[in-house]
Amino acid sequence: MSVVEYDIAIVGAGMVGATLAHAVSQIQHQDGRQLSIALIDANPPTTSNHPGFDARVIALSYGSQKILTQFKLWHKIAPTATAIKHIHVSDRGHWGMTRLDHSEYNLPALGQVIELQTAGHIFQQGLAEINNINWYCPNQLVSLDRQVNYTDLTLDDGQQIRCKLLVGADGNNSMVRQLTNVPIEVTDFEQTAIIANVTTSKLHEGKAYERFTDTGPLALLPMTDQRSSLVWSVRSDEVDAIMALSDEAFLSRLQQRFGYRLGKFTKTGQRFSYPLLLTEALEPTQHRSVVVGNAAHALHPIAGQGYNLGLRDVAVLHYQIEQAFLNDQDVGNQAVTKGYWHKRKGDHQTTIWMTTSLATLFANNYAPLVAGRNLALHTMGYKPEYKRALARQALGAFKLF
Repeated sequence: MSVVEYDIAIVGAGMVGATLAHAVSQIQHQDGRQLSIALIDANPPTTSNHPGFDARVIALSYGSQKILTQFKLWHKIAPTATAIKHIHVSDRGHWGMTRLDHSEYNLPALGQVIELQTAGHIFQQGLAEINNINWYCPNQLVSLDRQVNYTDLTLDDGQQIRCKLLVGADGNNSMVRQLTNVPIEVTDFEQTAIIANVTTSKLHEGKAYERFTDTGPLALLPMTDQRSSLVWSVRSDEVDAIMALSDEAFLSRLQQRFGYRLGKFTKTGQRFSYPLLLTEALEPTQHRSVVVGNAAHALHPIAGQGYNLGLRDVAVLHYQIEQAFLNDQDVGNQAVTKGYWHKRKGDHQTTIWMTTSLATLFANNYAPLVAGRNLALHTMGYKPEYKRALARQALGAFKLF
């Protein structure tokens, strides 16, 4: 079987992979040339069962919205999004609390909430119309052979692809990460996230809530039709009992943990659960390859940083590829991959440290820690310089390059 050559092969067509494919497909040399792109995914295009487009929602930061606007994607999903106007952070059973409001930062919104299934299908449908992208779906990468100037990929049906740059955007269990021998560290938070869409007797009015409880953080994000998306992190030894509750008993337990800021919980949709692990790629760039998104960093969902961090990966990798291509350089050379990691390492480390520290700190009931975290939340309420640090992370206001 003959080998088909591409500039870039992207494995994984979930949210991060689809965004990257859109972004790099738009790069155009001054002589009119564009990059040739292979997009490989184990699931058929736009399938409703794609694991990357499940029932979860994404809280897009303001910075992420700007990135999607740059890549001409935001307008496609904007009609389906719900604006986050306010963020309310509190510690159950204690006095610590702080609020962020869009008006404090002269912004129309602090962020946007989008549903994975809706956004994923819109992105994939758009990809099908792009001439310089070839789909290999459903296909799986089974082996690779790295040479000095290219990498040869073999798919599960025997097809062979040659690329200058291989990008793994294939999620937590990344095959690209495994085949390129990227070292990882895995931390078990001993928590499980329960997700569901719920309705309340009061209108959410664009408010997002992060409430820390003694069993783990509980987040509610505003959605369309006055629903809210629940992400409730509980101890793993509790999850089976909670998942087995009737809807009425589940809402009662949720009410007890969250309180009545949104009135009474009146309805819940189907519940899902998944274990919470931190997976961190220590060296995400290897010879002619890079892993991005969850393939490089699967985070605790606290503070909703996962896709936002992945989008910043996409923005920087796009920049590195664009600079190489426009200057007639090899898009898979070390200047691209090592330059990418040089620009991304600090953000990765800071965001992983922040989310892991929050998950650990607010799950601990040791009295001095409880007092310290409540003092910190309280102080943010009247110390603008402290609140700005929280806002910077929430808004995704980072200089990327």
